Amino acid sequence: MADEKRKDDYTIEMGERNGDRFEPPRPAYPPPAPSRRNIMGHPMTPILSYCCSSILMTVLNKYVLSPNFTLNFFLLMVQGLVCVTFIQSCKTAGLITYRDFNADEARKWFPVSLLLVGMIYTGSKAIQFLSIPVYTIFKNLTIIITAYGEVLWFGGSVTRLTLFSFGLIVLSSVVAAWADIQHALQSYGHASSEASVKISVLNAGYMWMLINCFCTSTYVLGMRKRIKLTNFKDFDIPILALTTFFFEDWSAASLNQNFPPESRNNIIIAMVVTGLGTVFISYTSAWCVRVTSGATYSMVGALNKIPIAVSGLVFFDAPITLPSVSAIMIGASSGIVYAVAKIRQQEASKKSAGLPTTAAVGMVSASSQSARDSMRS
Repeated sequence: MADEKRKDDYTIEMGERNGDRFEPPRPAYPPPAPSRRNIMGHPMTPILSYCCSSILMTVLNKYVLSPNFTLNFFLLMVQGLVCVTFIQSCKTAGLITYRDFNADEARKWFPVSLLLVGMIYTGSKAIQFLSIPVYTIFKNLTIIITAYGEVLWFGGSVTRLTLFSFGLIVLSSVVAAWADIQHALQSYGHASSEASVKISVLNAGYMWMLINCFCTSTYVLGMRKRIKLTNFKDFDIPILALTTFFFEDWSAASLNQNFPPESRNNIIIAMVVTGLGTVFISYTSAWCVRVTSGATYSMVGALNKIPIAVSGLVFFDAPITLPSVSAIMIGASSGIVYAVAKIRQQEASKKSAGLPTTAAVGMVSASSQSARDSMRS
């Protein structure tokens, strides 16, 4: 009996005999095919979605904002209306939830709305006069202003690696501006009127870009805690509606200039798609952080500048020269170095802080404390 049991314990299934060889046994069940859930949970899915949304949004904005386009406030209002309509439809369908409109909240969010309008308006003016690569490179200057604003107002710190990234950011901006100016002079001649007009357009773009950097940093620094509670609320639409109807030209000549008959439908479609793009960028950003990590998202944001800049070279007449390509690479490198510096700084702060061994009395979560601070008058 014991011999039979021992024999049963060491029985090995050899499969089917095929001449002098044995075929391996077939599995009882076929291997499962990759499911849609696994694909949606793969880290590359949200990363690619975020990159595609950013590129689509930038390219379509540049397409609408031609040098002759003057209804910038109207474009921003349309984008806001499309965004709110889409989100309200999702709430009606039961896909998402958010707080109902509250007049007291709207009053407290009014300064944020003014800053937001200033940020997106100056950004639209900057991309209107600058090429996508130059706009993308100069946008990095916001990082420097925001970082030193955090040092002054929130007790932040700047490491040596961060300073090195700042140097790369400034260098990339200088190289990009020099490449643009040199291309304009070589294309039209140093003493021609066309070159003077082109240089004046570039100078206007640089001015709007500088104002946009300060507006963006002010928006981020001044309302850092309240930004977390937006929940897709768009209190800036009434401001945009007032500014477009009171400060922009709505004559028949202006409408024909901004919406030429040969491309009117395409411009309107692009405006609607960019409104939806604001929702998709917000969703894919949160999706990317949820599926990957904050460090990975920071690195993706730095590397994402390369395809955005390349899209300007592919879809528009941005000059492809050695200095312009060098500026793109230096700007992308500066973003990567800055992301690495922030990751190391966060890791160092966690190690120095250590882990608490006892629960503090009256401890609340960061989101709860942020909610309390934002609702104070």
